[in-house]
Amino acid sequence: MASTTFYDEQATNRRMSWLLMLSVAVLLGALGFAIGYSTTGDPWGGLWITAGTVAFAVLLSLGSYYGGDSLVLAASQAQQVDATSQPQLMNVVQEMALAANVPMPKVYIIPDTAPNAFATGRDPHHASIAITEGLLEKLDREQLQGVIGHEMGHVRNLDTRYMLLVGVLVGGIALLADMFLRYTFWFGGGRRRSDDREGGGGLQVIMMVVAVVLAILAPIAARLVQLSVSRQREYLADATSVEFTRNPVGLEQALAKIATDTEVLEVANRSTQHLYIVNPIKKFESRAAGLMSTHPPIVDRIDRLRLLRGGQPLTDDERRALGGLD
Repeated sequence: MASTTFYDEQATNRRMSWLLMLSVAVLLGALGFAIGYSTTGDPWGGLWITAGTVAFAVLLSLGSYYGGDSLVLAASQAQQVDATSQPQLMNVVQEMALAANVPMPKVYIIPDTAPNAFATGRDPHHASIAITEGLLEKLDREQLQGVIGHEMGHVRNLDTRYMLLVGVLVGGIALLADMFLRYTFWFGGGRRRSDDREGGGGLQVIMMVVAVVLAILAPIAARLVQLSVSRQREYLADATSVEFTRNPVGLEQALAKIATDTEVLEVANRSTQHLYIVNPIKKFESRAAGLMSTHPPIVDRIDRLRLLRGGQPLTDDERRALGGLD
């Protein structure tokens, strides 16, 4: 198995993330143009409709950008700690903050025995890291370093801001598609241009069909791309953790422990699951029904970490043991 470096992994995942985001932007532009042309008969109509939709989606997202971290921490029942109450944890966080060259984030403990962790905040100067009590109890210091390095990777890589941008694009597509389908249902589509005799009317009908098809399929495709972007950022944070710790083994062991733990993280839900280092909603839970994965498979993440140290991939027995819960 050929080895690679965490710099190679970081470059690959950054490139994939931006390509995926570009695909969402192209999808939004195509949908906006098709809807604008089919409803107004004017190519410029697509530009104005797309711009207006994005502007509206940005306004709706500003509240999440500036206050979303407080809401997530409150919903998780997280309690802030300091060096007096959690000296080892604060020491590890400080080490990783120095390695990442970012300010020391606020640190919170979630009163739950299921091991997990997440980072939130709009930038490194407003970042917070939350760790469950179960994570502190079940991981040793080396494994804890790997987890904190992963979360600090999210902070340094501005993943919250990046995912918000993707969310704005995906939300814009969903909003635009929903408005158009409702408009088409109630009013039968756009009015024909008065110059149908010049051939514009036929093209407008074609664009109406294209717009309806895109309005149905684009939100699904955009959501799938959003999930793919989320998974790429997890791979990137794993590689960044190795950059900070110079030790893939700690994170590798931590991921295996978290993934195979059968305790349920009660405070996690569908809207916050993407934040955690490992999907907190296990496959055996009833609330997992119908969910699309926000995280890469644990076996793939561990194999990538083993690749960084020139190790062998997981055996079939190891893959089966790790693949049943996450």
